[in-house]
Amino acid sequence: MQPIKVLIVEDSIVFRELLVQNIGKDPAIQVVATAKDPFEARDLILQHHPDVMTLDVELPRMNGIDFLRKLIPQYPLPVVVISSLSDKVFDAMNAGAVDFVAKPAVSNRAQLEDFIRNELLVKIKIASTAKISNIKKTVMSNNQPAQQLASSQNNLIVAIGASTGGTEAIYSVVKDFGTDIPGIVCVQHMPPGFTKMYAKRLDDQCRISVKEAETGDRVLPGHMLIAPGGDRHMKLVKVNGVYQVEVKAGPRVNGHCPSVEVLFESVAKVAGPAAVGIILTGMGGDGGKGLLSMRKAGARTIGQDESTCVVYGMPKVAYDLGAVEYQEKLNDIAKRTYALLNKM
Repeated sequence: MQPIKVLIVEDSIVFRELLVQNIGKDPAIQVVATAKDPFEARDLILQHHPDVMTLDVELPRMNGIDFLRKLIPQYPLPVVVISSLSDKVFDAMNAGAVDFVAKPAVSNRAQLEDFIRNELLVKIKIASTAKISNIKKTVMSNNQPAQQLASSQNNLIVAIGASTGGTEAIYSVVKDFGTDIPGIVCVQHMPPGFTKMYAKRLDDQCRISVKEAETGDRVLPGHMLIAPGGDRHMKLVKVNGVYQVEVKAGPRVNGHCPSVEVLFESVAKVAGPAAVGIILTGMGGDGGKGLLSMRKAGARTIGQDESTCVVYGMPKVAYDLGAVEYQEKLNDIAKRTYALLNKM
């Protein structure tokens, strides 16, 4: 099997060399070239035809986001953004990046090497399997307005889980939700700190209210709670007959914390048939068994179809388990959600 060819675009000489040395240690990956700015990178892409590009957001001569907007339409290439804690990373995702990693705010070489080995290399390998044409569809799609609920239902819950490609996929779904939608709980695999910015971004762009979840937050109609990135899981609980969330430290499940599995299992237990579960694009199988538990408990379930997934991993596992009742194109998921809710 041929190694994954990687182009590194990074203006810091020290960090660039650190990336070259450590990425090159993995036999499954080959660093074919490095560039300090987008103009160098453009020429090297044409010369080396890399499989994946890592890209810093802050670059000389042209920033990484503008570069992505010019690059992706002309040369579809999986890009993993390396970013400090900034909401600019979501502009990069909207411009066509596959995924991102948070650049460590440390100068300790051992910690930096650990970050490259345990986070960046994993993202590069996942990115190499991504369907770039589906990223462009997600970014460029203009979804139809969703339906409305026939009547107010305060006892219903919508649960969403996603990973690679999920930031744009979630937006594509929830931007079509009106304020009549039942309370939403959501897990999107993301580094600590970024979930709060992502929630704020969705809150600004959508009709529903969105916030990063805290223990005790009520799950209310027209509101979405996003599990904070880091080392805590989010569960649905019921206190005095009212849906709330509990955000609590715990071990990784399916390699993730927060885990879609943990959320979906709690929704199956607490809401039973009064829920709709939605599983979107992502690598691996997180959430598949949890969605199956939801379906067995009487919930209605939706999986994103292969033709619109950036990575058809999580939805495929769920589908193969028999957890997915309806498999839908991304643009049709909001409509299907309302149709199911109106039957409940």
